[in-house]
Amino acid sequence: MEIQTKLKILSDAAKYDVSCSSSGSSRKNQTGGIGNGHLAGICHSWSDDGRCISLLKILLTNYCVYDCAYCVNRVTNDVPRAAFTPEEVAELTINFYRRNYIEGLFLSSAIYKSPDYTMELLLKAVKKLREEYRFNGYIHLKGIPGADFRLIAEAGKFVDRMSVNIELPSQQGLKLLAPQKSKESIVKPMNFIYSQIIQKNDEKKRFKKVPLFVPAGQTTQLIIGATPDRDLNILKLSENLYRRFSLKRVYYSAYVPVASNPNLPSITTKPPLIREHRLYQADWLLRFYGFTANELLDEQKPDFDIELDPKSDWAIRNLGMFPVEVNRADYEMLLRVPGIGVRSALKIVAARRTHPLSYESLKKIGVVLKRAKHFITCQGKFYGEVGLNDKLIRQCLVLKKQEKPDNASRFEQLSIFSLLPDDPKPEDTLASITGEF
Repeated sequence: MEIQTKLKILSDAAKYDVSCSSSGSSRKNQTGGIGNGHLAGICHSWSDDGRCISLLKILLTNYCVYDCAYCVNRVTNDVPRAAFTPEEVAELTINFYRRNYIEGLFLSSAIYKSPDYTMELLLKAVKKLREEYRFNGYIHLKGIPGADFRLIAEAGKFVDRMSVNIELPSQQGLKLLAPQKSKESIVKPMNFIYSQIIQKNDEKKRFKKVPLFVPAGQTTQLIIGATPDRDLNILKLSENLYRRFSLKRVYYSAYVPVASNPNLPSITTKPPLIREHRLYQADWLLRFYGFTANELLDEQKPDFDIELDPKSDWAIRNLGMFPVEVNRADYEMLLRVPGIGVRSALKIVAARRTHPLSYESLKKIGVVLKRAKHFITCQGKFYGEVGLNDKLIRQCLVLKKQEKPDNASRFEQLSIFSLLPDDPKPEDTLASITGEF
């Protein structure tokens, strides 16, 4: 099989892994131009400092011995199959890098023959890149559940980030849809990677030179909508993962129906993209805004409101804590006001040291007043039109979110948004990057 055919099959198979979002297009290149936006394999990810990084995103192989009902690569599914050799992965990465198409590699794999055999092939590919090609770029590698820890430990020396995907949020979901996997086989390698990272960090304090081990940390992915798990359970799981293993990110992937199965949603079911978006928003609230899962949801309300972001929904359910005076509220309370993000809260705290803030100055700081005005007072004055009435505030916020900007029609060609009830606004796109609401 030609290398280009393999690339087409294995990059397409990798698109369901959302640890980095896919990109690329079929646009025809201009003669004499540079760069290439070809669909196969190129995706974009974001670094901690906000830079966009192009990655070659591929599977080593989509041959799989597992039969997970939700997975397009399951052994019983009739799809084109292919497998790279470790040498081909290394050569592809270097050739793409030399052409300035990519800055790094995102390498995953189905389970080929056995977890140990697959992990050995992945290790061989990244080791070849680092030692033979002296590749210094970013490498994100999948840790294979069930593989020998010695293989994972060796691979961790050569890669920047490693992830072990949980996929299904509950043990019941695994038994139902992926009976060959178990919670223990997934959690144990995550715990091992975490313990190795901690050990290396301790050694750095005592020794000048310590070999690197997964310096960019570990991540995981949860599939949303394949099982009847509630948002509360998913968010609690994420919260525990952040606490126990210090994960850098938990990625949420809306389930895309790929097969008919009595244990799965109908093949015609649309991917729950809004639900995925709400979970990402809640995830930011856990990590940067000081919220807990039990504050955002409870047994009486186990799922997020599809029409309202989690922070506004929480504020409306806790109106007794509002309004807060922006000139006196502490930083932690400011973070809980809808329309005030991390940067805005920091600017408010810094600015009011020198002078009281006016309502007009809040907009210049970056506060989204159309949301915040229902929950704050500024110099003692309340600016919300409907008072502290939860139903009317919710109605105001939902109506504003349903209003489309005048130029919204210009963005209709983006097919992903056609799946949504309403188009995300420009500030929602920015919020997904900065984490501010």
